[in-house]
Amino acid sequence: MAATFTWSINDLERLSSNDGIEHADWICAADETVGGKAFTARVSGKTHHTPDPSASDFIVYADVTEANVLGWVQAALIQGTETAAQAKTRIEAMAQVKLDEKKTPPIKTGMPW
Repeated sequence: MAATFTWSINDLERLSSNDGIEHADWICAADETVGGKAFTARVSGKTHHTPDPSASDFIVYADVTEANVLGWVQAALIQGTETAAQAKTRIEAMAQVKLDEKKTPPIKTGMPW
């Protein structure tokens, strides 16, 4: 079974002067069940945004949705010539690496006796 990726917003910071969102704490969770055992890995971060109340696409805090903020987050994660979709895929690949390490740990503990 393949991993399922879930993006969510953990917290927001907004400017009291214009009700625009300035920071978003985000999480990308990877979940997979193998042999009846559930595994979860997360990649998270905080993005900075510059709200512009004069912009036609400005959304005040009371009207913003998680989908709006996730779009802003994924756009803010773009590196170089990436698209937002490529940035999303890159972050999900990072979560997949962490998940794979949990499924097959690179370091094992215990004693041989």
